[in-house]
Amino acid sequence: MTKKNINIILKTENLSIGYKTKREDLVVASNINIELEKGKLIGLVGANGIGKSTLLRTLIKVQPSLSGLIHINNKDLNQTSVQELAKQLSIVLTEQMTSKNLSVYELVALGRHPYTNWIGNLSQNDIEIINRSLELVNISSLKDKKCFELSDGQLQKVMIARALAQDTDIIVLDEPTTHLDMYHKAYILKLLQRLTKETGKTILFSSHEIELAIQLCDTMIVMTDNDVICDQPCNLISEGIFETLFPKDLITFDNSTGSFRVSK
Repeated sequence: MTKKNINIILKTENLSIGYKTKREDLVVASNINIELEKGKLIGLVGANGIGKSTLLRTLIKVQPSLSGLIHINNKDLNQTSVQELAKQLSIVLTEQMTSKNLSVYELVALGRHPYTNWIGNLSQNDIEIINRSLELVNISSLKDKKCFELSDGQLQKVMIARALAQDTDIIVLDEPTTHLDMYHKAYILKLLQRLTKETGKTILFSSHEIELAIQLCDTMIVMTDNDVICDQPCNLISEGIFETLFPKDLITFDNSTGSFRVSK
C-alpha cells in the first residue's frame, strides 16, 4: 500500500447521487470519483442547485446513494453502523438548533455522546477533550453562557467545538458561513484551516464563498453541470474549471487574480 493510500480518509468510486422515485432514479450527479486526504481542508463548491447538499448528505449516510461506493477509512460506508460512523465522522449542519437553552459547555459536551455510557456520565478523559475543544476554537471564556445569548458567529464556533469534541477523523460542515458577514466568513474558514493543521483532522465544507475557498483550501471539489472535479485550487484554475461555473453573460472568472468579476 502506498503512502498516499494510507492517508486517504474518504474515497468514492463511480458514485451516483440523487433521489429514488417509484418510476425512476432522479440523478443529480454521477461518476463521482474523489479522494480526501488526512489533515486537509477541502471545499465543496458549485452553483446554486447543483447538488452540493445532496453530495454531502450522501457522504454522511443521511441519504442513500443511487450506485457506486463510498469508503471511510477503507471500509464500505454501507457496512458501517451508525455507532461506528459517529466515531469516524462528525457533522455541522445549517439547520437551527433546538437546544439553545443549553450552556456552551453542555452543547460541546454532547460531542462525547458516542463514547459515554448509557446515562451519559463524562470521564476525566471526556472532560479533557471538551476543554481542549473549547480552547482550540478560542471560546473557553464563553463556556458558561447560554447558547441563546450568542451571536451567529459565536454559535458557529460552538458547533465546530462540539464536532471537535466528537474526536472523529473527518468533520463535515454544510455552509458554515451562512448568515455571517464577510469578516466572520473569513474568520470561520481561517479557523477551519488552522484546525486541520493543529489536529490532523480532515475538514470538508460546502460553501458559496468560492474565492475564499480558493485561497484557503488544500483541495476543492467543484460540481459543474457535467462533472465533479477534485483537485488543488491552482490546478483547477489552470484547467479553467471555475470559468465553467456560471453563465459568462454576467460573471467571468479572472485566472490571474483567482476571483470572479461582473461583466461590463
